[in-house]
Amino acid sequence: MLENKYTESVLPNGIRLIHKGKKGEIAHLVLMVETGTRDELAHENGLAHFVEHTIFKGTVRRKAYHILSCLDNVGGDLNAFTTKEETCIQATFLKQHYQRSLDLFADIAFHSTFPENELAKEKEVILDEINSYLDSPSDEIYDLFEEMVFKGHPLSRNILGTNDLVKGFKRQDILDFMAHNYSTDQMILASIGDISFHEFERLTMKYFGDQPAHLINKKREVFKNYQPERRIAKRNNHLSHCIIGGLAPEFGSPLRMPIVMLNNVLGGPAMSSRLGLNIREKYGFAYSIESQYTAYGDTGLINVYMGVDPDSLEKAIGLVYKEIDKLCQQKLGTMQLQHAKQQLIGQVALSYESGMNELLSATRSLLMGEPIEYMDDIIRNVEEVSAGDLLEVANQVFDKKQLSQIVFEGFEN
Repeated sequence: MLENKYTESVLPNGIRLIHKGKKGEIAHLVLMVETGTRDELAHENGLAHFVEHTIFKGTVRRKAYHILSCLDNVGGDLNAFTTKEETCIQATFLKQHYQRSLDLFADIAFHSTFPENELAKEKEVILDEINSYLDSPSDEIYDLFEEMVFKGHPLSRNILGTNDLVKGFKRQDILDFMAHNYSTDQMILASIGDISFHEFERLTMKYFGDQPAHLINKKREVFKNYQPERRIAKRNNHLSHCIIGGLAPEFGSPLRMPIVMLNNVLGGPAMSSRLGLNIREKYGFAYSIESQYTAYGDTGLINVYMGVDPDSLEKAIGLVYKEIDKLCQQKLGTMQLQHAKQQLIGQVALSYESGMNELLSATRSLLMGEPIEYMDDIIRNVEEVSAGDLLEVANQVFDKKQLSQIVFEGFEN
């Protein structure tokens, strides 16, 4: 029997399991660990991301080729990513390959050998990744903005690290970092697919159950003492790039949904966002303009990014502040509010259609100590947001005295 909700349990070693039965040929699997860039020491910057890359480079049982081809050969997809707060391995595959996938996940998570020759090759890959970011001002400016906002705190660090630090990483650095940060009770193994929870639990016990508990009393440094700042840097680019923003509430805040909606109205993915309609469509000042809300465990960040012609930079910045002022001074009308709600609900529903996005969202919620939000919960929470709520949070996060700004000035034509 398939479940409409996630079923949860905990293995004897502390690894948490969640699974939701869903009819269909495709299944999704996620192993998420509460370890990211903010858990690194200064000399370890980039090490969490380095682990994510090198964990696929060989185990006691498999060489790198066998790891990469294990799901590839049966049409599956294996991937991973690192954030400031999590490391995640994910896979999508045909449902008959659950056993193969769980076997692979357990092998790379607990039996990777990190061979020196593979580490040397992967360093070159990551150095290329770092340089590609530096070649992209729209990527680089985000990293510098977080570095400025979270100055002096681990959240300020670049996920990729630096060229010099990455070059110096040794195999022992990886083993030490994992010993200090990879705790079994801070791991969640999550699944969506056409099997019962009983079968999923049986398979996870087979492949993960013998792994001994590794418990760590890890405490993250809480971010405080934000100081707004403004910076201008010259870049040899045809476009000028700008980010304006500041702090926002954390992931578990009751204000998170109003801020998600506010961000969506201002500069979310829809072409009809206020920034898109005004600065791009009406004036043609920016090809790329968007706002973004990022929620961390103890704080958050909201910002507006744009890439504009240098001749139009000051006008575009003025228009951004004008749109922010409107959100702080004028409540959305009844029709505007309803449109904002319908748009957000539709976007979430479409993103959840893939299954993997839903699974990642559910897993991260649990990792953050929050309940899983089902589509019905999301709809209810969206419908409960009032125009007054949006006005209140706009004034909280867009207080001009608390906004930071960074500009990469391009050269004028």
